[in-house]
Amino acid sequence: MDETTTAVEPLHGPGEGNAPAPPHGYAPAKDDYLKRLRRIEGQVRGIARMVDEDTYCIDVLTQIAAVTKALQAVSIGLVEDHLGHCVVDAARQSPEAGAAKVREASDAIARLVRS
Repeated sequence: MDETTTAVEPLHGPGEGNAPAPPHGYAPAKDDYLKRLRRIEGQVRGIARMVDEDTYCIDVLTQIAAVTKALQAVSIGLVEDHLGHCVVDAARQSPEAGAAKVREASDAIARLVRS
């Protein structure tokens, strides 16, 4: 690292001692998430194409609903992975760390519900 570069703290909590932080809860399913997100990306491009081609409003809305549902499925999977990995690991470290991760997860779930 040179003088202009600064270290970036990991988003996940610190690992044991000097060991690197453990991977995020979604790490084992990362490829699956990426495939699903690429598929969703293609669906969104398709919706843009539909609008460009003046497709009937209800057909566009139907595709938007499908993309929304697909994104919700990804988000639910990420929440499950976060709870099962990140929150559990933090709770094993200390009650305070566990409580902080639960609050963080609750805030994220609240944002998802509001969206």
